[in-house]
Amino acid sequence: MRLTRMISPRRAPLIALLLAASTLAGCGSAAPPEEPPLSEEALAAVSKNPGAPIKAVAREVDDLFTLPDLGETRALLVMHAGEIAAERYAPGYDANTRHISWSMAKSVTAVMIGMLVADGRLRLDESAPVPRWQRPGDARGEITLRQLLQMRSGLEHSEATEPLYESAEVRMLFLDGRDNMADYATAQPLEAEPGAKFEYSSNTTVILADIAARALTDSASPDARRKAVADYLQARLFEPLGMTSVVPEFDRAGTLIGGSLIHATARDWAKFGEFLRHKGSHKGTQLVPRSWIEKMVEPSPRATQYGFQIWLNRPLPEGEEGPLIPDRAPHSMFSLSGHMGQYVMVSPAQKLTVVRLGHSDRPQRRAMLGQLADVLELYPAE
Repeated sequence: MRLTRMISPRRAPLIALLLAASTLAGCGSAAPPEEPPLSEEALAAVSKNPGAPIKAVAREVDDLFTLPDLGETRALLVMHAGEIAAERYAPGYDANTRHISWSMAKSVTAVMIGMLVADGRLRLDESAPVPRWQRPGDARGEITLRQLLQMRSGLEHSEATEPLYESAEVRMLFLDGRDNMADYATAQPLEAEPGAKFEYSSNTTVILADIAARALTDSASPDARRKAVADYLQARLFEPLGMTSVVPEFDRAGTLIGGSLIHATARDWAKFGEFLRHKGSHKGTQLVPRSWIEKMVEPSPRATQYGFQIWLNRPLPEGEEGPLIPDRAPHSMFSLSGHMGQYVMVSPAQKLTVVRLGHSDRPQRRAMLGQLADVLELYPAE
């Protein structure tokens, strides 16, 4: 047992008791404390063949909904080998509830860009087709689509800074940039050489969404832009996957708010995760080239924990805290991750897709991730 790893709140007292018992071994043996009985609700959340011991799955899922200091889990769905292993909702939520994506939307935007690259409408390693950057002498014209996808454009975009109203994404989403988000995002100057620095940025994803709209229509009409992108996503991604609940949001200029605002049910988020687990294939049809999904989960040269608009379960240098759980799940795992603890974790080696949707602040999020790790560890990697 590795006691240095992330330990869930429920397991911490148990481990302390076991360690205390071991020091008293010479005075007699002590049985470990019994787990409390499982409720009917906990057992009902697990399928008949979850791919792991039913009671163990039920308990770990139950803990996500009942343990203190994890925040509020509103939906939890575990897919194993393509089948629902467990599914549970908090009071007031059900299988038909649409949940906000926050930054999970970024991975949807990346898939859309991949489809446009496959269609020949965009080029990965050429100057990103942003009109204002193409003026003579503008160094931003050196920024490539790949660099935007890997969050290393070099643009002056500050995410989640203090005071919050000064952060780039808040100004873009809610303040002076809200009516035309792409115009606001593309107007920012360079703070680093293109490609040289990783900086996570919701504004960057809006630039990608604007590039997609320009690739799909020559019209500047907000309605035409909105329709072109919505129709493309529906025909090429959502309809083939059976994601019938998806509602994407657009700004007043008709640009998809592709870094933050796509709404869908837990089941539809699981369908998207399974699509990624199968490397862009669904029921024998390749919706996006397999090579594109492989590029999405390839570490950026400036951030090993990030690919194309998706987080990777890769270890970081000692002392740095990563966004996922590299000490407790395969390094091949990757995740859509959103503000306040939205996750679609995909672990191909375990044949798993785990969706957790809810509301956890920063301290709660680390503890909640530890509990999610308890769920994943029930499934050995192959």
